[in-house]
Amino acid sequence: MVEVQFRFREDEAVNDPAVTVDAFAEQTNATAVRIEPGDDARALLPHLDRIALVEVNFPAWTDGRGYSSARVLREAGYAGEIRAVGDVVIDMLSHLKRCGFDAFAPAHPLDPEDAQAAFDRWDNVYQATGDGRKPIWALRHGV
Repeated sequence: MVEVQFRFREDEAVNDPAVTVDAFAEQTNATAVRIEPGDDARALLPHLDRIALVEVNFPAWTDGRGYSSARVLREAGYAGEIRAVGDVVIDMLSHLKRCGFDAFAPAHPLDPEDAQAAFDRWDNVYQATGDGRKPIWALRHGV
């Protein structure tokens, strides 16, 4: 289990052990799954109703495949916790949150003030994504 440093949810944190995507498909009692780079998040779509936690592993901050996993799940309607784990660094935080991540468990603790500055960096955004904020063009045109 990884230690969550930042969490943006009101419900109770899920601490069930996460199983691999392949193992999850073969089990009926698992409620937490871990996506590794190279795993296809779309394999989880038929099971969204029984998943309480999705951990997305970032083994290196330079590997951005996990961003797409969160987008795929959020766009499919997944409302549970999506937790970024591994080599999560300050520069990633705001982008991860925009893609739908709502919990962060970096391998090395981040400075809380720096992290808050990263989360708050942009008031307005240009793309519609998983965090629910309206893009600036929609605000500008009353959409």
